[in-house]
Amino acid sequence: MKNQRTLIISVFIVASCGLAYELIIAALASYLLGDSILQFSSIIGLYLFSMGIGAHLTRYIKDEDALTRFIEIELLVGIIGGLSALALFVAFGLAAAPFRSLLYAFVLITGIIVGMEIPLVMRVLHREQAAFADLVARVLTFDYLGALAVSLLFPLLLAPHLGMARSALFFGILNAAVALLTARVFRRQLPRYPALCLRAWLVLAALAIAFLAANRITAFAEQHYYGDPVVYERHTPYQRLVITRWKDDTRLYLNGNLQFSSRDEARYHEALVLPAMQMARSPARVLILGGGDGLAAREVLKYPQVQDITLVDLDAEMTRTFASSATLTALNNGALNHPKLRVINADAAQWLEENRGEYDVIIIDLPDPSNFSLGKLYSVPMYRLVARHLAPDGYLVVQSTSPYFAPNAYWSVVATLEAANLYTAPYHVYVPSFGEWGYVLAARADNFPVPRHFDVPTRYLNGETAAEMFRFPPDMARREVEPNYLNTQKLVSYFEQDWGEVQR
Repeated sequence: MKNQRTLIISVFIVASCGLAYELIIAALASYLLGDSILQFSSIIGLYLFSMGIGAHLTRYIKDEDALTRFIEIELLVGIIGGLSALALFVAFGLAAAPFRSLLYAFVLITGIIVGMEIPLVMRVLHREQAAFADLVARVLTFDYLGALAVSLLFPLLLAPHLGMARSALFFGILNAAVALLTARVFRRQLPRYPALCLRAWLVLAALAIAFLAANRITAFAEQHYYGDPVVYERHTPYQRLVITRWKDDTRLYLNGNLQFSSRDEARYHEALVLPAMQMARSPARVLILGGGDGLAAREVLKYPQVQDITLVDLDAEMTRTFASSATLTALNNGALNHPKLRVINADAAQWLEENRGEYDVIIIDLPDPSNFSLGKLYSVPMYRLVARHLAPDGYLVVQSTSPYFAPNAYWSVVATLEAANLYTAPYHVYVPSFGEWGYVLAARADNFPVPRHFDVPTRYLNGETAAEMFRFPPDMARREVEPNYLNTQKLVSYFEQDWGEVQR
C-alpha cells in the first residue's frame, strides 16, 4: 500500500509539473512574441499532440522496465522542462538565436516525455496488483487535481513572485524529487538503485544551482536584448515590466514592447493629453484609463482648474513602482502621489460598468491592441460604455497606434469610435522612439477647435505644431476598414497584419 500511495502522490505532482511547463512556455512566448491567443493555442495544441506521441511510445517499454524508465523520465523532464524557460530567455536575448525553432523544440520534447509519465505509472500500479477500475479512477482523479492546483498557483503566486525561469526550475526540482522518492521507496525492486539515486541527486543539485542563478542569467540575457542596462524587472500577474536606464534615458518596456523613452516621452504625452484638456471648456474632472506610469496624469495636473483625477490601471505593481521609485517619480513629477489623483487598480471595462461618474475629459492610454484581451478595450461596446461617462461637452482621447506603420489598425480605431456614435478628430505626432504615432479625439458633438495656444508650459506643443498634427499626408490618408466589434475583433487582425509587414 505504501508503494501505491507514493505513486499516487507522484501522479499529483507530475500532473502539476506537466501542465506548468505548458503554461510557462505559452506565457513566455506571449510575453516575448506577442499575440497571446496564437501562442497559447499553437503551443497547447503541439503540447497535447506531443503527449499523445509519448503515450504511444510507452508501448515499446517492457513491463519489467516500466519503473526504472519512469524514474529516468522524471529526471529527464525535470532537466528539460526545468531549464526550458531559462534557455528561451537566453535565446531571445541573443539576436542570432533561432528562438521560434527552440521554442517549439522544447514544446515537442517536453510534451513527449510528459506524455509517457501517466501510462508508465498506471503500468507500475497495475503490477502492484491494484484493481484496474480503482487504478484508473485514482490516477485520473489525482492527475486532474494536480492540473487544477497548478492552474491556480501559477498565475496567482508563482509567476508574480518567482518569474517564468524560476517557476520552471521549481517544477523541474519537483520532478527530480519525485524520481528520488520513487527510487527510494522501490529500491528493492531496482537493480540499479545506487546509480539512479546518484543521478537524481546530481539533477537536483544542477536544478537548484540554476534556480539560484536564474535571475542573474535572465538579467544577462535581457541586457543583450534591451541594449541599455536593466535597472528594474518584474513579472506581474498581467505583464512583464522592465525598466532600463542609460545616462539620461530611462525606458519602460511591457512584455518586451517599448512604452516610452524619457528623452522624447513629452512629445507623446503632451500630444495625448493637452489638445483634449485645452478644448474642454472646464476640465474639472478627468478620467485616465491605463497610464499607470503617471506621465499622462502629470500633463493633466498642469491645469489648475482640475479638481479630481481618477486613474484606473489594472496592474498594481505598475502604479506602485511609478509612485515609489525616486527615478520614476522624477519623471512624472510625483503625479501618482498627488492629492487630486485617485489610483484604482481594476479592469477598465469592469470599473466603468460598476461606476456612474461623469468626466469632462477621458484619456485612454492603454497598450496597443496586440491580442484579444486588449482588443476588447478598443471595441464598439467599450467605447459606448466610455461615452456614458463623458460629459455632454466633454472630450475623449485614445492612443491609437501608428497611422504610418499600422494604418489599417489606426483607422479601425477611428471607425470604431464612430460606430459608437461619437464624432472624431484623428491626429498624429512624430515621436523619435516610435516614429509617427496616432491618437483620436472623440466627442458627442462635431466640435474640435484645434488649440492655437496652450495655457500651460509645454516642451513640444504650440499653436503651429498642434495645427500640423491634425493634417494627414497622402501616405497616412484614411482607409476604409471595419470597426472593431467583440464578435469579430477585426482590430487585432489589422494590427497583426500591419506590424507583421513592417517586421518582414
